[in-house]
This record gives sequence, C-alpha cells and structure tokens, in this order.
Amino acid sequence: MTMLLPPRAIVRRSTGNWALQATLERRGLGPVAGVDEAGRGACAGPLVIAACVLRRGASAVFEGLNDSKLLTAAARDRMYDLVCRRAVDYTVIVVPPEEVDRIGIHVANIEGMRRAVAGLSDQPGYVLTDGFRVPGLTAPSLAVIKGDRVAACVAAASVLAKVTRDRIMTDLHQRLPQYGFDVHKGYCTADHTAAMTEHGPSPEHRWSYANVVAAAAGHGLPSPRERLHRPR
Repeated sequence: MTMLLPPRAIVRRSTGNWALQATLERRGLGPVAGVDEAGRGACAGPLVIAACVLRRGASAVFEGLNDSKLLTAAARDRMYDLVCRRAVDYTVIVVPPEEVDRIGIHVANIEGMRRAVAGLSDQPGYVLTDGFRVPGLTAPSLAVIKGDRVAACVAAASVLAKVTRDRIMTDLHQRLPQYGFDVHKGYCTADHTAAMTEHGPSPEHRWSYANVVAAAAGHGLPSPRERLHRPR
C-alpha cells in the first residue's frame, strides 16, 4: 500500500523571523502564538513568562523586533510599548520566587507557559516555544531552537517578559538597594554574590538555590522551609 503524505511546507527565509509564522498560517494553523520567559537563570526575583500573537504580515510595523537580549534597554522599551499597542493579543505571567522554590524552576516555567497560552483571549491554532517542548498546551506546538531569534512572535514574547521583569527588579532596588537589583536584575554576578555574602539573602531571593543557601548559612539564617518546620 502506498502512503500518501501531505505536501511539504516551504519556509521562505527571505521573510526573516516572520517565515515560520507565515508558513504555519498558510497551512491554516494560525493564529500563531509565541511564548518565552525571562529570569530562568536568576537567583532572585520572579520568573516572568509571556505569550504573544502578532498579526500576519506585520513585519514593517515591528521592524527591528528581535531576541530581547540582543536589543539595547532603550530599544526594548520602545518595542515593548509597540507590542503592547499593536499585538493581536498577549498575556504576561509573573511567578514569585516562593513559588519557584516550592515547585522548582523547570516546573514553574512549564506551568507558567501553559498559563500564558491559556490566558490569551482567543486560543491560538499553533504555539511556538523557545528551545524546549511544553506539554499540555491548549494547541499544537513546536519547540524552536533560538526561537526568540527565529520567530517574531517568540521575540515579541521575550521582549514582554524581559521588560516586565527588569522593571520589577528595578522597583525592588528601591526597597532593597544593598543588592544592586537595578544593575544585575537578580542574576548571579560577582557583585550580586558579594552583596549576598555581606548582607545575607532577602525574601526576594530563591532560597532553593545553592548559592542563596550558602549565603544564608554564612549569616546563620534558616531557609523559609526550615523556619516553617522548626519546633516552637
């Protein structure tokens, strides 16, 4: 018996980081949502996940849209405002550090991506995720290596997530200036490690992380879990 396969989809690279979305939509699989996160590698502050749907053929409107890490802070802010105004739909999920500690960073990321997609006003026909597969989404999905550089909707999600998180960390700096959150945004830099060593970790740190535990031990501070289970 001869098996008939559907015709192969052609991805037109000339359309840049809009090519994958355009290909999926030509096959009737739209609208296409992109999903990305910010703060996975940090040891303080929240994990932020965004989902975003961009209108097909809007590349001129979003000229310069790219992986948020490749944009300057000023360019990210401008693109964030543009995405908020002109995206078809978007959601942003903020997962606090205590939830990251409770369920683990990977599970928090997966569940946050599910919540972000489920929170869109109109459910997408297809979802593109950055780097790894996300089971349990409300639509078929594809994990795209370096998705925030390859797919415009994922790049838009990365901008939403990073700018939201950076602003949260800048606000935290006003309350906890000794840690320098406005500079390193909670990532594990030498200056951040030195600040934790000097002052001990704050409630905004992720107490399940080894470097935070080590800094707490240097100050004789129990983790929130240890405090919870201490005999009274």
